[in-house]
Amino acid sequence: MHESISPLLFDVHTHTQFAAFAENQDAVIRRALERQVWIVNVGTQKDTSAAAVETAHHYAEGVYATVGLHPIHTDKSHHDKEELGGEQTFVSRGEEFDYAYYKKLLQNPKVVAIGECGLDYYRLGEQTKQKQFAVFGQQIALASEVRKPLMIHCRNAFADLIDVLNGHRSAFTAPPGIIHFFTGTVDDAKTLLDLGFSFSFGGVITFARDYDDMVRYIPLERIVLETDAPYITPVPYRGKRNEPAYMIEIARKLAEIKKLPFETAARVTTQNARALFAC
Repeated sequence: MHESISPLLFDVHTHTQFAAFAENQDAVIRRALERQVWIVNVGTQKDTSAAAVETAHHYAEGVYATVGLHPIHTDKSHHDKEELGGEQTFVSRGEEFDYAYYKKLLQNPKVVAIGECGLDYYRLGEQTKQKQFAVFGQQIALASEVRKPLMIHCRNAFADLIDVLNGHRSAFTAPPGIIHFFTGTVDDAKTLLDLGFSFSFGGVITFARDYDDMVRYIPLERIVLETDAPYITPVPYRGKRNEPAYMIEIARKLAEIKKLPFETAARVTTQNARALFAC
């Protein structure tokens, strides 16, 4: 573990390597580090995974990466200008999961997890589900081989996600990883807790009350915090591009919902993140 700096907060899921930050990425990252916020830039396909690793190496401490293939990128899909740049009319390409490519990236000491990977049924049709299953299974296998946790994305697919994870439970590392931006039910949460997973919450908890009961239900020892920047900007910055420096607002809200001192919420969630990522 690094001992020279003790972060106040840890943004476990952000994307400062995305096109949205092309003009001022370094300033955004340094603003976070100055506020004692460490970050993990999360990859979504080959280009953004490689960029996350490259970005991490520009900083001696406090900036890490994950690498992986997001389920929406397993087939031609909606193009997110914030992620990839270019024209909004461009259709995002489908990517085959290149096991060797991602394994090579994972040898890098700045890479702390695999993902974001998982299942997403929001925009994609039935014909894509089997491909998502296959790609997710490959990434679980890779996580098992290199002994690193998973950064899991799930949207409108928790029943199938849990089936997949139950089928691979013997392959998990300990701890197995994070369910990013959790939107499932209490029953889903209980099953995933039993499987050993942690859960990340972000800016949405500052402006929507839909997640309060879930935040109360999940033990603090299994909660980590994220911005998911450039998306889901917290109050009081709504309407602006999100960035990791805004983590303090999310931690304040978590403390309020949990009825804890801010210092406790910050300390425990940061400890949880560092234990998950071994950094």
